[in-house]
Amino acid sequence: MADGKNKDDYTVLRSDKRAHLRKQILVIKVRGEDDKGVFFGYGKDISRGGMFITTVNPRKSGEEFDIAFKLAGEGIEVKCRCRVQWLREYDPKVKYEPGMGIQFLNIDNEAADKIEEWAKKQ
Repeated sequence: MADGKNKDDYTVLRSDKRAHLRKQILVIKVRGEDDKGVFFGYGKDISRGGMFITTVNPRKSGEEFDIAFKLAGEGIEVKCRCRVQWLREYDPKVKYEPGMGIQFLNIDNEAADKIEEWAKKQ
């Protein structure tokens, strides 16, 4: 190598474990519904596999609910079932917003493809 280092001289310590390209978005209004009722939140990251929803009342990890949202500027409405994969509860000492990472469960391929195309264009 030009700098005198061999590629075996270093180790990659962290790889991106995400299966799909994700894109930060300004805001997507999200409506969720389950046996506890209806809630609203705001989507901040999105990929064909899921999204991060900011909310001060995140659901518990593993909970499932129905979700609906529209992709900004595309007029595409997505409705599907999702599962909470992880959550971040409100903590005034932490600079990150509270919310939950959700996985889309029964999203159809066409909607997932449109989300992926939309994320690539942003």
